[in-house]
Amino acid sequence: QAAKSIDPIFLNTPQFELGALNDLLDLRLVLKVETLNPIRCFKGRGTDYFVKQNANAVSFVCASAGNFGQGMAYACQKQAIPLTVFAAETANLLKLERMKQLGAEIRLAGTDFDAAKDAAKAYAASNAQTFVEDGHAAEIATGAGTIGLELGTYPEPIDTLLIPVGNGALINGIAAWYKHSHPRTKVIGVVAEGAPAMELSWRQGQRVTTESADTIADGIAVRNPVPAALLSMTATVDDIVQVSDDAILNAMKVIHCLAGIVVEPAGAVGVAAAMTNKDRFAGRLVATPLCGSNLTETQVAQWL
Repeated sequence: QAAKSIDPIFLNTPQFELGALNDLLDLRLVLKVETLNPIRCFKGRGTDYFVKQNANAVSFVCASAGNFGQGMAYACQKQAIPLTVFAAETANLLKLERMKQLGAEIRLAGTDFDAAKDAAKAYAASNAQTFVEDGHAAEIATGAGTIGLELGTYPEPIDTLLIPVGNGALINGIAAWYKHSHPRTKVIGVVAEGAPAMELSWRQGQRVTTESADTIADGIAVRNPVPAALLSMTATVDDIVQVSDDAILNAMKVIHCLAGIVVEPAGAVGVAAAMTNKDRFAGRLVATPLCGSNLTETQVAQWL
């Protein structure tokens, strides 16, 4: 139902193997390219579906490292619903500017995403506005799950999915569909070494917070997990692996060199996991989404 509702501009994205990359990895890797849309990331799927399902709302408040906020701003602008986005004082400047261009009111608060989210919740409560939490709202995960619906049409069964884990909507959405339609496929989450809270929480079966989230992958830099997302992950996730910032940078360069695609750090962690776990996945058909490409000019020059 979501796939019939979401703006087609976010749907039916390219999914293909690249011979040179397969040779490098000694496995078959399906790249699902989620960067070719107006917000350069996958978030438009879930946010478009959420806003359409809640189109009677007077206004929304959310927190974002940048991409979720862009998705909300894009969807809210189309429905003429006011949106306030809280972001960290250290947020990606390109992402902040894009949210403004899409009509969102931006408020900076705190030194990281989770601090901004605390401020957003307080603001929404004090102003009687609707707070939207990425990773909590089921519609957002459902929208992201349409990526799994599309990967399920690949001509051969996919053995393993490598999915970035931030607030959990992406992996829960994709995995929920896959556990229903292709239960033999293994779903493996990927986090940054410097932001392990989601992995620690998943392994211990309870929310584990960390004092910091120190990684270049701002889109998955979570230190305070969403309880609803963790609950879903008990049924959807088979394993979670960590990747270092160096491995992420290497993956970004390989993707850029071999596929000609600019990918931000959080969008490259699946490829990084495949590169650093080649023996584990050797000979298998693996798939991963390249789920964002919002880099500033300085970051492109520095990292690519």
